[in-house]
Amino acid sequence: MEAQRHHGEYKVPGGKLVVVDFGVADGAISGFSLSGDFFLEPDDVLGSINDAVDGLPADTTIEWVASAVQSALPTGAQLLGITPEAVGVAVRRALTGAAQWRDYDWSIVRSRAISPMQNAALDEALTAQVGRGERGPTLRIWEWDRPAVIIGSFQSVRNEVDEAELTARGAQLVRRISGGGAMFMEPEACITYSLYAPGELVQGMGFADSYAFLDEWVLEALRSLGIDAVYKPLNDITSPLGKIGGAAQKRLSSGAVLHHVTMAYDMDAEAMTQVLRIGREKLSDKGTTSAQKRVDPLRSQTGLPREAIIERMLEVFVQRHGGEPVELDEAAYREAERLVDEKFSTEGWIRRVP
Repeated sequence: MEAQRHHGEYKVPGGKLVVVDFGVADGAISGFSLSGDFFLEPDDVLGSINDAVDGLPADTTIEWVASAVQSALPTGAQLLGITPEAVGVAVRRALTGAAQWRDYDWSIVRSRAISPMQNAALDEALTAQVGRGERGPTLRIWEWDRPAVIIGSFQSVRNEVDEAELTARGAQLVRRISGGGAMFMEPEACITYSLYAPGELVQGMGFADSYAFLDEWVLEALRSLGIDAVYKPLNDITSPLGKIGGAAQKRLSSGAVLHHVTMAYDMDAEAMTQVLRIGREKLSDKGTTSAQKRVDPLRSQTGLPREAIIERMLEVFVQRHGGEPVELDEAAYREAERLVDEKFSTEGWIRRVP
């Protein structure tokens, strides 16, 4: 019986493209071939990798492939732009029928300025629409009309937020549907974007791999602006001058993925440490007297207006993945308002972890 053919691709964050082609016959990988724009030394390492993966069971894991590849490498072998784990990810993506960015027609939304709570609700509404097949994959840039503290789904309000200071600053307390840490956000001081994508785009990846994979285009945009941006697992975008931003993710039961990132464009270090309790503790633990030593905003690193950075980000996204600008329909805003009324503004949700 002819082996079923599989093709998988994986762009290593900060590295090169890894491409795998192979068949599956009698429950095992056969005719395995690795290719890409990476570098290997010595030259015959490629054959060693191919031989190591050939014959592995078709239900193999990323870790299993990586271990087989690592064990097959001769002493002194050098892999540049590729890792054994990257080969494993490419294999799993091939076996699971994962999609590529360009398999989709992306929409790009610049939503109008709305409340932070409405933004969080809009994230849930648009992700659900993608999951139901009512909306194609979408990239959205947030705009908001007031300051806010946005906490992760599992964080404690009392442990994270000084509510008296929050009120004094006219900020809104919002709990998002994804995990991760708290952020103090002020209009025009942050750049926040959300990706709403089918689960097939990250199929075959663990959470850690998917975070870096979904933000690779942003790192390219930041580097083009002169920032030496890298991804620090699990979910930080950083540079030698300090942390730039953080990502969070939520996968709905429909299979759709919400991935959103907030990056500091400018910051009021004093306000952040007064509103966020945990911020004070982190700074104290590290003997740091200024939050600016922990978070280095895009404004100070580039000298560019916020809008210019956003435009560059969108240019890179379109160059790499395609995409057309669209206006968000009023029905989506109404659905977000409904979710605010029924969920996001309720004490049961905001204080689900008191």
